[in-house]
Amino acid sequence: MTILASNSNDHLQDPLIVAHRGASGLYPELTFQAFNEALKMPIHGIECDVRLTRDGELIVFHDPILSRTTNGRGRVSATDYADLRTLNAGTKDNPQRIMRLAELLELMQDYPDKHIYIETKHPTRYGPEVDEQTLRVLHYAGLRESERVHLISFSHRAMRYFTEFAPELETFYLFRLREKKWNRGNHMLSRPYGVGPALSHLQAKRELLGFRGLRTYTWTVNLPKQMLWCRDNGVDVFATDLPQLAMETFAKHPVATTMVG
Repeated sequence: MTILASNSNDHLQDPLIVAHRGASGLYPELTFQAFNEALKMPIHGIECDVRLTRDGELIVFHDPILSRTTNGRGRVSATDYADLRTLNAGTKDNPQRIMRLAELLELMQDYPDKHIYIETKHPTRYGPEVDEQTLRVLHYAGLRESERVHLISFSHRAMRYFTEFAPELETFYLFRLREKKWNRGNHMLSRPYGVGPALSHLQAKRELLGFRGLRTYTWTVNLPKQMLWCRDNGVDVFATDLPQLAMETFAKHPVATTMVG
C-alpha cells in the first residue's frame, strides 16, 4: 500500500522551525538556558542577535541598551565585556549571563544536526565591524563554510558584505516593517539567498512569498493559526518564541494524505 499526498495538498510541507532568541517564550531570551533547551528539541535550529562591545567582543544580545533584559544600564557598544559579564540576563531566581557568540557556537558542537541563524544588528557605531567580527568568530569555530550557518540582517550593506566574503553561507534580507509603505516595489540593494519579512508584512504582501524564486523566512510566528498559515502558503523557515507549540501544532494538524492501494 502506498501513501500519496492528496491533490489539494501535495505541495505542502511543514516549514523549518527556528527558536527565536532560543526558546525565549519559556526561558530568558538569548541565554545559555534558552538556547540549550531549544537545541534539545527536534527542530531545525536557533536564531540569535549579535552586537559588539566597546572592547570588541561579539556578544549575543538584541537591544542596543541593557535595561530591558538585564539589571544593567547604558549602551552595549559603550560597555566593556568584563562589565557586561557581571550582569544578570535572567531573573532573580534564575540568573543567566550574557553570552559571547563564540560560546554559543561551542554549545552547538553538542548538537551537530542543528542550524543557527545569526542576525548582525545595524545600525551600529562600529559599522561593518560587527559583520567582519561575525565571520572571524565563525572561522575560529570551524563554521565559516558550514551549511548549518545562516546570516540574516536588516542591512543591505551587511548582505553585500557576506555575499562578497562568505558566498557559501546562506543569507536572508529582513524587510523592515516600514518598508510596507515606502518600498512598495520590494526593491533590494543586495542579492541574498532569501527574503525575511515579518509575518504581518508577508501576509499583507503575498508577492514576497518565494519572491524572485528566493527562499522565504518569516518572524515571529507564535500562534497556531499563524504557524498553519505559514505551512499553507509555502513559507520555508519561520522563527518562533514557542518552538514546542509549533511542533505540537503540526503534529495535531498534519498535511492531509490520501491512501491508495
